[in-house]
Amino acid sequence: MLNAAEASMDAAAEDDAERRRNKAKLYAPPKGERSRDRRGRPPGMRMDRASAQALAAQFAAEDARLGAGS
Repeated sequence: MLNAAEASMDAAAEDDAERRRNKAKLYAPPKGERSRDRRGRPPGMRMDRASAQALAAQFAAEDARLGAGS
């Protein structure tokens, strides 16, 4: 659907600069969309070092518990 819109906008454009502006406008994120940080994570989803180490310890404990039954 975007290709059809882009093609019709290109056909109506008078010059290359207008085509570039139209393409930038067409593929721009919605106006209400908040910009995310560099890695694309929403705010509040980060994990500090202590939490990561605790999670790794939980994984190791669960792995050991499951491996002991074999």
